Amino acid sequence: MADIALFWNEDAQVADVTISSGDLAGGSDLGTAVIISLFTSRRARKDDALPDFSGDRKGWFGDNFAEIPDDEIGSRLWLLSREKMTAETIARAQEYAVEALQWLIDDKVASRVDVVASRGAIDRLDLDVKIYRLDGTVRELRFADAWEALKNG
Repeated sequence: MADIALFWNEDAQVADVTISSGDLAGGSDLGTAVIISLFTSRRARKDDALPDFSGDRKGWFGDNFAEIPDDEIGSRLWLLSREKMTAETIARAQEYAVEALQWLIDDKVASRVDVVASRGAIDRLDLDVKIYRLDGTVRELRFADAWEALKNG
């Protein structure tokens, strides 16, 4: 039985499930894993500046019980939600996305993961992800206007 798949909705800038033949659509396990990795809020580090100064470092409660120390789900992309779109912000977005997807290499799902963050327009951040599977296949995923998804949390 296939896992329930998440599909990225470019118009709404959200991930959601869809119905196929009267049931939740399955498959796309790698795509779903990447969506969760990029757009789930990883716990901020103690030295990270929080965008709202609330003291809420976010993160998934299950990370407290990880079998591997410091094994956390999600990305720190949410920290950029109130930043101005500068070259430094784009570089940090790329760094955070690479960090969020490192587990694919660590868990031997992929031999390599490339992420390119770029400014798609004056207020648009695009993320292009290439995942090099161990069998030699390459999966490409594009998240156009990921900035909108970050701002709307």
